[in-house]
Amino acid sequence: MNEESEITRIFRAIREGHPNSSNELFPLVYSELRKLAEAKLKHEMPGQTLQPTALVHEVFLRLVAPDDQQDWENIGHFFSAAANAMRRILIDTARKKNSLKRGGDCKRLEIEVDEMAIEFDDEELIKLDEALEKLAREDPIKAQVVELRFFGGLSVEQSCEILKISRATYHRYWTFARAWLFLQLTDQKTT
Repeated sequence: MNEESEITRIFRAIREGHPNSSNELFPLVYSELRKLAEAKLKHEMPGQTLQPTALVHEVFLRLVAPDDQQDWENIGHFFSAAANAMRRILIDTARKKNSLKRGGDCKRLEIEVDEMAIEFDDEELIKLDEALEKLAREDPIKAQVVELRFFGGLSVEQSCEILKISRATYHRYWTFARAWLFLQLTDQKTT
């Protein structure tokens, strides 16, 4: 049985409520989740206390939490959920570090959302998340393009497969989302 069909079997078992199925899934997806975590944390500001292993474990725990069982359609859907969980964890960590009771000091910094290699401090990451939430309310698929690429580290091909869109559509959405986020993050008005 190949790895893809093994994962599909495990997803089916999880949906059917078999208690140890999620334990079988972890070893099969661990290396890919770790690559995503390492790629994302590599671009965080120095002093980041979250390690790739801890991020992967936290993502996995959120994905298989018994009180919030997921019904993944396929491996792409699983990794999309993982990218979202990774984003939430990084945002939560940034918010905690930036809270006033922990000594967070608010200051305004302009950032340019141009490429994935941008390094964000906690405040900038929170502002990006807020802008991305606003974009998600206005145009969910464009927000998901950003989430998969920036937070999930997925390739254009992987993102197109998950979103079921063409490369041309993907590039249009990515270009629009970058420009839209830039305007939001620099307090310029969109029409």
